Amino acid sequence: MESPEFSFDTLFRFSNNIMQESVLFSKLTANFLPTYFMFAAEQRSAWSCFSFLTMKTFGNSAINSEPNGKAASTPGSETPERANWGRPLEFILACLGYAVGLGNVWRFPYLCYRNGGGAFLIPFFLMLLFIGLPIFYLELYIGQYTGIGPLQAFTAISPFFSGLGYCTLVVISIISIYYMIIVAWTLFYTIVSIAGNLNWGYCDNDYNTDACYSGKYDNHCRENNTGAASDLTYYLRKCISIGDICELTGFQPYDGTQCLNGTEPIPWYTNANRILASEEYYNERVLGRGDSTWENWGSIQWHLVGCLALSWLIAFFCVIKGVQSAGKVVYFTALFPYVMLTALMIRGVTLEGAADGVLFYLSPDWNTLLDARVWGDAASQIFYSFGVACGSLVTLASYNKFNNNCHFDAVFVSFANFFTSVYAGFAIFSVLGFQAQLMGVRISDVATEGPGLAFVVYPEALLPDARPSVVVTAFTCTACFLLGIPMCFSGGVYLFQLLEWNTASWAILLIGMAECVAVSWSYGINRAMNDLKSMGMPLNKVLRFYWKAVWTVIVPIVSVGILIFILYDWTTPSYEGYVFPLFADLLGWAVGLSTLVLFPVGVGWALYHGYRGKELFTPTEAWQPANKALIAPRSDSIVTTDSVHQGPYDNMGYIM
Repeated sequence: MESPEFSFDTLFRFSNNIMQESVLFSKLTANFLPTYFMFAAEQRSAWSCFSFLTMKTFGNSAINSEPNGKAASTPGSETPERANWGRPLEFILACLGYAVGLGNVWRFPYLCYRNGGGAFLIPFFLMLLFIGLPIFYLELYIGQYTGIGPLQAFTAISPFFSGLGYCTLVVISIISIYYMIIVAWTLFYTIVSIAGNLNWGYCDNDYNTDACYSGKYDNHCRENNTGAASDLTYYLRKCISIGDICELTGFQPYDGTQCLNGTEPIPWYTNANRILASEEYYNERVLGRGDSTWENWGSIQWHLVGCLALSWLIAFFCVIKGVQSAGKVVYFTALFPYVMLTALMIRGVTLEGAADGVLFYLSPDWNTLLDARVWGDAASQIFYSFGVACGSLVTLASYNKFNNNCHFDAVFVSFANFFTSVYAGFAIFSVLGFQAQLMGVRISDVATEGPGLAFVVYPEALLPDARPSVVVTAFTCTACFLLGIPMCFSGGVYLFQLLEWNTASWAILLIGMAECVAVSWSYGINRAMNDLKSMGMPLNKVLRFYWKAVWTVIVPIVSVGILIFILYDWTTPSYEGYVFPLFADLLGWAVGLSTLVLFPVGVGWALYHGYRGKELFTPTEAWQPANKALIAPRSDSIVTTDSVHQGPYDNMGYIM
């Protein structure tokens, strides 16, 4: 019996966030910042969760809808067919909400800082043109043309690639699990912000160490400074003179900014160990790290378990609803984060030292362009930020009307993603400049990577559808919640880092390359161009040349080149100086390989069922345009006993 089509009204989950945002927006920057991160994390995790449940649980049916976007019922059919987006703009905003998120906020600015400042924009933009945009548009084309999800679409395009859709399922499963941990973290920050307990700005908590540094306390110490060695600053949780710090760290006093190392003046903080109060709050209060390691996993953090359970409970109530109003919600959910980001930037640029931070961000180091690592970082950031090779975009696009101009959608969202990353850099580095001036250190000494940039630096500164089975949905959400519990222990951040390290890099690079090969070389690039034309997107000669070049040659070659570099320059995963042991590194490799293992399994299954030679690379009859008026018999297709719309399987040869 055919499974009912899955409802994609996941944006209902944002209703609680909207109310929280309205309350927090009137608070100080330190209060509303965590909610921005929660909002950004919720957008990606919501669409990831939607795609995960869609691909895992339900089959696909034809896309028919009434003009208002509601599903059109089919006479004599027990299962109503799924809906379209009400308007093209709703799809654009949904893609924007999915693609733009924490990767733009915490990861891009750090990579820009590490790889030559403004010079990094050049490889990043080129990778957008030659990897990000091509795969983004490719996935939109596949979903919109067929009206089916990635599991069926890649099986239909070629028996050889029947396992590719399942690879994306594994990827989106892992992402759904660990990305919801980010939501749990930010949900915790949001709750304590509403409660008014902003303890990340203080050094008098039980978990604080003597190395704790608070800008609030430091301002009090510096009130009467004159530039002499007797100037005071906050160190070892008390006001202490720069001269005394010089002596404590093995140097001689000089003035209010430097010590003497023999006869050479050096910054006074050279050997002074200071940790931001917000960093200790994040590590010790939120994560509860303590002295946990891979060998000593620590204790369970019940506040994170509660926040994680609440996150998945919200997801559960969202995915069991229809989609009558989903398209209307995206008008707010996709645009409001920009309002929050703008507020953060305005706050940042008004702080002292902000100009230094922005100059540091934009100052180019052209020599870094000769370093292969810079290009590798640019490519990995494209995959991380755009969310390609996960199947989500295929799923979202499958709800489009057949003649929707997804070419424009792909270009618009891709460039919006790029400019959002650049825009977020101004907000981040203006605050870093302020923090560097406040602490009396170089900007490079306060810049950090990953969650630290989001949870440490900023807080311191500032259509009826067939509904899924409730039992299946509840089971899926509960299973994902249970799988996320290990990341709620003291050492859980190490597992989080391991999953991110091995899922959002080399693994999805291979999946993205395989998607391009499946379309351009197996299905045929000219067929793909004709499909685009049939959807009302005729391309001029320049654009046809560009898309043919990137899909057939550039993406595969560049992907292989980057993969070789990643493997050659591979380093053991680490977190804040703690290098993971060998067994953890091997576990990470196992996670990465688990996202790919179903590809050869799919090839083996096709061979087992008798597909040989050209048949392996010929589309089945399940590969059909969603607009059934365009279906015509093909002499080169593989005849199957069932079509994609007669049951949950595209091809009887793949029933396992």
